[in-house]
This record gives sequence, C-alpha cells and structure tokens, in this order.
Amino acid sequence: MSLGNFVKTIQNIMRGDSGINGDAQRIEQLTWILFLKIYDTKEEDWELFDDNYQSIIPERLRWRNWAIDDKSGSVLTGEDLLKLVNNELFPTLKNLPVTHETEKKKAIIREVFAEVNQYMKNGVLLRQVINEVDKIKLDTVKEKNFFGDIYETILKSLQSAGNAGEYYTPRAVTDFIIERIAPCFGETVADFACGTGGFLTSTLNYLARQENISVKQREFYSNQAVFGIEKKPLPYLLAITNMLLHNVDTPNIFHGNSLECRITEYTDSEKFPVIVINPPYGGTELPIIRNNFPAELRSNETADLFIALILYRLKFNGRAAVIIPDGFLFGTDSPKIELKKRLLNQFNLHTIIRLPQSVFSPYTSITTNILFFDKTRRTEKIWFYRVDMPDGYKHFSKTKPMLLEHFADCVEWWSNRYEIQDKDSETFKAKSFTVEEIVNRGYDLDLCGYPSTDEEILSPTETIKDFQERRAALNSKIDSRLEKLSALLQNIGGDEV
Repeated sequence: MSLGNFVKTIQNIMRGDSGINGDAQRIEQLTWILFLKIYDTKEEDWELFDDNYQSIIPERLRWRNWAIDDKSGSVLTGEDLLKLVNNELFPTLKNLPVTHETEKKKAIIREVFAEVNQYMKNGVLLRQVINEVDKIKLDTVKEKNFFGDIYETILKSLQSAGNAGEYYTPRAVTDFIIERIAPCFGETVADFACGTGGFLTSTLNYLARQENISVKQREFYSNQAVFGIEKKPLPYLLAITNMLLHNVDTPNIFHGNSLECRITEYTDSEKFPVIVINPPYGGTELPIIRNNFPAELRSNETADLFIALILYRLKFNGRAAVIIPDGFLFGTDSPKIELKKRLLNQFNLHTIIRLPQSVFSPYTSITTNILFFDKTRRTEKIWFYRVDMPDGYKHFSKTKPMLLEHFADCVEWWSNRYEIQDKDSETFKAKSFTVEEIVNRGYDLDLCGYPSTDEEILSPTETIKDFQERRAALNSKIDSRLEKLSALLQNIGGDEV
C-alpha cells in the first residue's frame, strides 16, 4: 500500500468514529497504536539477542497477543476490543511497576502512556485501524522506510493540528544545523525542548552516514548519542517512537520541564558538548520557574529562559545552535541585554543565520534566526548571513516547505566567508561586525535583515495572526527606541522638560 493510500484509509476510518474530534485527536490515537506496534517489533529483536529478556508488559497485553488478526475468527473486535483497551490495556500500561532499577527501554512504556488517551468509541473501527497498522511488518528496510514515511507525515500533520504545530521544526532546518555542528561519536547531542525529536533524528542520521562505524560506536549510537527533554505528552510519545524507529534501544528522552531546576546548580556531569534547540516562542513560565534563574535573567519570554539554560549547560569547548525569533535580536529589556552580553563576553557567538519569514508556515509567520556559538573563547566578531527566498517562491507552505537545497548558497559561504552587498543598495546579505560595533548599537543584533517586499495576500485568519505577530515585534522595537531616547534625554537633562 502506498503512503498516501495508508494515510487516507486511516483518516476515512477515524472520521466514522464519534470519539475522534479533529486532527490532534486522530494523530494521538494513531500514534499510540503505531508505538505499540513498533515496540513489539523491537521486543522481538531484544528477545533474539537476549534469551533472558522479559517484557514489562503482561503477556496477554503484548501487541502480538491481542492486536494481530490471524484470520481464525477469534480476534477481539467491537465491544470486546474496547473493553480490553479501555479497561485493561490502558490502566495496566499507565501503572506498570517501574522503579529506579527498571531499564529505560522498559520504563518508557509507563512514561509514554501516562498522559495518552484512547478516543475511539467504535470497537469495529478501532479493529480496522489496528489491522491497517499491523499490515506493515517492518521485516525489510523498505517496510521500515515506509513506516518512517508514515511517521514524517504525522509530524507534518501536526502543523495543521492547532497548538501541536509548535513541536515540528522542518527537517531541512534541523539537517542544516546538525551538518554545521558536525557531532562526532562520543559527543552527546542534547535538546531541552526536543518536541518530536527532529534535531535528535537529524543527529542520528548524520552519525549513521559516517563510514567504518565500529562496534563501540554503534553501542554509543544506540544508548548515548542523543538526549532530550519534552514537556508535553504527545510530542514526547512521538519522540520516543522516533528513537525506536532509528534503532535507539534506550532512548534518553525524558518527559518534564527543562526549566524546573536551578540552572546555577548544574554540575559538569550534567552539561553537554553539543546543544541544539528550537525553544517555544511567546510563552511564559510561572514565577516559581523563573526563580530558578539568576535575577538578571528572569525573563517573561520562554525562549530567553532556554537561551540562559544553554549557557549554563554547555560544556567547556562545547558548541551550540539555537533558533530564536527576531525579538531577541533587537530586544532591549534587561534579560535580553544580559544574555547578549554573556554571549559576547563568555562565549564565541560567531554566526547568525537569518531565515525567511515563512519557514515555519503554516504554524507561524514569525521571522526566525539561528545563533551558532561555542564555549571556547570570547567573541571577536559575528558573521551575519541572510537566507533569501529561493527563485520561484513567494513563501513556503505545508505543500512547498523549505528544503535543504535552499541552504546551498549558505553552505558554500559557510566555509569561505565574505561580504555580500545587496544590489542597488547599501545594505548587506552577509557581513561581519565586531563586538565593539555591536556594543555601540546597544546590543542590537538586527543586521543583514530582509528588505521590504510587496505584501502577500493572506486568508482572514492568517492576516489576523500575521498582524498580531508583527505588532508584537514592532512594539518591542518601539520600546527599544523609546528606552534609548529616554536615556538620552536624561543624560542632557531632558527629564525636566
């Protein structure tokens, strides 16, 4: 069956069930079914190589013993299937006996089902969905790739499933960043807001392409190559599933809030040589969470808190990349200024890549940037590079996403940096600036930005959303200018006017 036919079949089945309401619930429903199918396949592998392997799932509730239709006429369906799933399967998986000594690959079952829901109310339709999923046997590379394609389709569907879209970073962006970071075997790559695991899978794919991988390196790949934390249950489940699909037997993915610990108390053993992250934008945290940060870094903006977290959890000689909105570049509130001072004085902020506005469309049209820095020395100069919209594109979209090839000019420039001036303009597409120049600008990093273009005609909903985001960005910039003007007036006695 083709990918398109599979997805369409699942959608058509679920549309007939009164318990499913919208894309987000359909995705969650399909995901836990996919997870149990994949986990059962992984258990077959573990049993093959370990004669003493014992599943943490009771035998009656293992996928192979209730989900597979052997055509004997005895498979559970209808009300009997619903009773098993609702009254036995879910309560059991949510309450599995897990201790600190339980292997991670077993403990993840209870972790992923802690907040997952079973929405379907029609047992016959649920049986049909399970049968469709079970048709994919995962016995060959082709079938495993097909399962991976299904998974990618689910991730892209998150973009149109309301707030769930915040967890999806386009693969082109994660691949571009990982290729620039170039992780090595022996370096654990961490993402403290890992969502569905996009950066982590890009890391695994990058390592898997390395030649002559030793047994020791393969063991590292399966157990220590990546580390992630995700706050919300659905993306956490997707991230765990993603790791299993990429042959990570012991996923170091944890369900929790990365910001809930005092960042000044992290020890060297809790720091990482490589950190990559696309933190949530626009959100706020409770005062109790902000109190985990030094007073000068207690921002109301979640993205700022994640940047601070990186600064405290990056190892000496480590390197990092973080995707941040424009507001951080020109923001002048105290926490942003303090963060930028630290990036310049305690780290080497060497590159800022400016991304086109619609990279994250349709979830958001907010303009984003990639900060690349390391903990090797103080910053001497920062290179800025603007990635322009490719020829023939007015904007990116769900059907026309940004592709890795759209970074081709940037990749070529990365290894041989030079200034690029815009045609018929005094502005620059690429240019370096010294720390002194940045300080004289009041730590305003809004450089090599996008020239004004004709406005695109958007739908009413998109227009409102775009207006709100632009207004927020402009308000921040206006506040910045007003603060500078106020300081200038005070210096010349203007406060008496």
